Amino acid sequence: MTEYSRCAKGSFTVAASPVVQVINLPFQPTLVHLRNQTAFSTPAQYALVEAWWDSSMSQGTADIEYIEAASAPWIPAVDYVSTGGISTFSCGQALQFGPQMQVASTTKATSTITTASAHGLSTGDVVILEGMYQTSTTGIPQLSNIPWKVTVTGSTTFTINFNFNQSNYSNLSASPTGAYVRKVLCPYLYLPGVDYISAISISGTSIAVTTSTNHNYVVGQEVAFRIPAAFGSVELNSLPNSSIPGSPIYYYVSAVNSNTQFTITGPSTGVSAFTSNIAVSSVPGLTWAQVVAVGDVNTGGTPYSGGNLYPSPSFPTSSGGAATINGPAISGAFVNNTSQGFTIGLGIGTVQTSALLLTASSTYTWEAFYYDIN
Repeated sequence: MTEYSRCAKGSFTVAASPVVQVINLPFQPTLVHLRNQTAFSTPAQYALVEAWWDSSMSQGTADIEYIEAASAPWIPAVDYVSTGGISTFSCGQALQFGPQMQVASTTKATSTITTASAHGLSTGDVVILEGMYQTSTTGIPQLSNIPWKVTVTGSTTFTINFNFNQSNYSNLSASPTGAYVRKVLCPYLYLPGVDYISAISISGTSIAVTTSTNHNYVVGQEVAFRIPAAFGSVELNSLPNSSIPGSPIYYYVSAVNSNTQFTITGPSTGVSAFTSNIAVSSVPGLTWAQVVAVGDVNTGGTPYSGGNLYPSPSFPTSSGGAATINGPAISGAFVNNTSQGFTIGLGIGTVQTSALLLTASSTYTWEAFYYDIN
C-alpha cells in the first residue's frame, strides 16, 4: 500500500573533517539508504559504498558495504556499525538533553573543557554546562545553563565559543562534584532564537556582536538587546528609551561576519565597553546578556527577488544551513523549527575499523522512506 507512505531523497558532500549530517524531513523515516557516489567514480580501499538502516534495527546502527581491495578489481565487503550510525529524531516544543557527562577539568588559556570519559560530541554541537563550581566561590559557574557551540579538539576535550581566560574565572580540576556537561539534542527549535552574547567589540558606531551559538541572522534583521548593568554596553538596551519613553530601541544587522558574529550600526553617542568578566558571587540570580530578533511576522524566509518565490529558510546557520520543512514564507523574525528526520553519524565498522560510515570529501545521495505498513 502507498496511500500514506512517504519518500524523499537528496544529497550532500562530506567535509574533509567529517561531522554528523542532519537531514530534516516532514516525517521520521522507517528506512534509510545511503550511496557514496564518489566511491563509484574514484574507488579507494575502505571507502563506504552503501549503507542501510531499518526501523527494526537499533537507533545509531547501520549495515554497510565498503571496498575491501586496495586496487582493482574493487572487491566489496560488508560490516555493521553498532554506534554512531543512522538515527531518527523528532524535536518537540521544549529543549531535550543528552545524559550528564562529568567534567574532569578546564583550561582557561584555551577555553577548553575536559570530560572524564569520551564525550561523543561533534564540532558544531551545542551543550549546556551545569554546576561548574570548584569550590563555593571558585570555578566557572557563571557559564552554566547557557547554550554553547563547541569545537571538538579530542575525544575528551572541546572548546566553547567564549573566552573565560579572565580574572573572575578559575580552572576546575579532579572532577568536582556537580560539574557536568550535557548535549542539547535539538538546540534550534525557534530561529532566530534568544542568543546569549559572548563578546561585543565597539569601534565608533560599528558594533560587532559575538554569540554563544549560531545566531542565524541575515542582513536587515531587526534585533533588540537585553544587557544587565554588570556587563556594560547598557546603552544598546531596547528599554528604556529616554528620547521616546515606552518606545523600544531596535537595531538592524548591517553585516553577517560569521555564523556566530554579526555587526550593527550603533548609536552616535558613546557605548560603554562590554565585559564578560562576571564575579562568581554574582551567579545567584544572574541573567546573561542577550540579543533577540524583533518582528511581528512569525514565519521567516527570504524576500521575493524575482526568482523562486519565498524559499524555505535554512537552519541552523545563516550560511551553510539545510532547508527546513517549513513552507514558503515572507521575511520575519522567527521560524518554528520543530523538526524531524534522521542523522548520519561518524560510525565505524565493527570488524574493519577503517571502514567509515562517512568518507571524507565524498558526495553521498540518500533516500528515506516511511511506509504505512511496517
